Parts: sequence; C-alpha cells; structure tokens
Amino acid sequence: MYKSILAITLLALSAPAIAADAPVVVKIPRLSMEAAQKVAHAAVAACRKQGIQIGVTVVDRSGDPMIVLRDTLAARLTLEASRQKAYTAVNFNSALSAMKGRFTDPFSVGKIEGLIFSAGGIPISAVGNIVGAVGVSGAPTGEQDEACAMAGLKAIELDLEMAEL
Repeated sequence: MYKSILAITLLALSAPAIAADAPVVVKIPRLSMEAAQKVAHAAVAACRKQGIQIGVTVVDRSGDPMIVLRDTLAARLTLEASRQKAYTAVNFNSALSAMKGRFTDPFSVGKIEGLIFSAGGIPISAVGNIVGAVGVSGAPTGEQDEACAMAGLKAIELDLEMAEL
C-alpha cells in the first residue's frame, strides 16, 4: 500500500513538469481564401476545357467549406457531392481514388453520413500539414472529376511548396 501511495504521489508531482514543456499556443497552418479561390477557379476552367460543367468545393483543414462554385449548367447535386468529396479527403488525408473499395463492409466507417468514397476529392498539404481539400463533382467519371481537382491544386502547387510557418 505504501508503495502505491508513493508511486501516485511521484506521478502527480511529475505531471506539472510534463505539462510545462507543452506550448501554450500551437501554430496551425491554414489555407488562405485567395488560395482556395485559385484552386476552385482552376478546377472549373480545367473541366470547361473538356466541355464539362462541375461543382467544386474547397474546404479548410476542419472540413468546413471555404469556396463553393457551381458552373452554369452543372446539376445542383454537384454542390453536395463536391462538398462531401472534399470533406472525406481532408478527414482521411488521402485522394479518394486511392480509397476505392476500402470500406465495403455494411457497418464500416464508409457508411457514416457525410462521407463519400468516389474519385474527385484530393487533400491539400503545405509545410508538412494538411490545410484543406478540394472536391469536384459533375464529370462523367470520377477520374475526370479528380483530374479537374488536380488541375485546381496545380494552380497553387508552387505556393504550397514555398509556404512557411
């Protein structure tokens, strides 16, 4: 019993020292609104070159929409599909095309409302951190959606590589 009390006391006394080493404020890189706009507009332009009308959503690191665009003739459902693709990509930090068929069990995480596992969502990273994602919907195939999303990402690729904290 004495050893247990001593161990608990020593643990309690060491806890403040461990907490003192942790920073009070954490710097978190964020995607700027201007960068999000560039991504969205470049994705729309890339699909337009192919005669495709899309919806595109760029989300922040939390999965909240920053920019949402729907081209003139794109179906209304492209708005929700593009948002869900971006949301899923940022939360799994993976291109959705790489996750095809990953969650096939009836009760898997892939069945959670708001997630969609269809090509066209790509995470956005800078300074070794995920800062957002882009989702595209409306092309005849997921591969075309993803190609347009990649074109959007390419519009800020150099900026992402040069980013600093």
